[in-house]
Amino acid sequence: MAKADVLTAVTQRDHQTLSALLEAGSNPDQRNGEGQTALLVAVWENDVAAARLLLAAGADVNAKDSINDSPFLLAGARGRLDILKLILEHGPDLEARNRFGGTALIPAAERGHLETVQVLLAAGVDPNHINNLGWTALMEAVILGDGSEVYQRIVTALLEGGSDPAIPDGNGVTAHEHATERGYDAIAALLTP
Repeated sequence: MAKADVLTAVTQRDHQTLSALLEAGSNPDQRNGEGQTALLVAVWENDVAAARLLLAAGADVNAKDSINDSPFLLAGARGRLDILKLILEHGPDLEARNRFGGTALIPAAERGHLETVQVLLAAGVDPNHINNLGWTALMEAVILGDGSEVYQRIVTALLEGGSDPAIPDGNGVTAHEHATERGYDAIAALLTP
């Protein structure tokens, strides 16, 4: 069968063909033109069934594409919780970095994926990692969030998970100062030194 069949089956959500191809020994880590593996495509599509089949066939949860995304990093960043939980059973590199030098936790916090943040913290992702912008997950939740209840809960989860609110951004400004400046009173209260 042609090399692209696994990718085509994933793209078309053809789980029966995908299963047959994998059982016949097709490579679960076939890549497209952007360097994305079949599993990474399944994460983008939020196709839990395809991800489950690919993982059972030994797909690499850490294989990065041309922009430095891996199935683990993308599942965290996009809040693909069901797939993330499956991936965590297959030994992802919890210290993996995306193209911004961040862990899976940082974009999960920034995008408001509360449960994903909780799962990543429980898995052991470093809550105090600083990305290329000089920001931690806590800083991103404050600066790029909207101060709403979900972000208040994310800040609480991060603090309970070991985030250090005293770590400033590259300009020496703390998350508390950013929250105060933006009028996020509830978050500022959580971060009061």
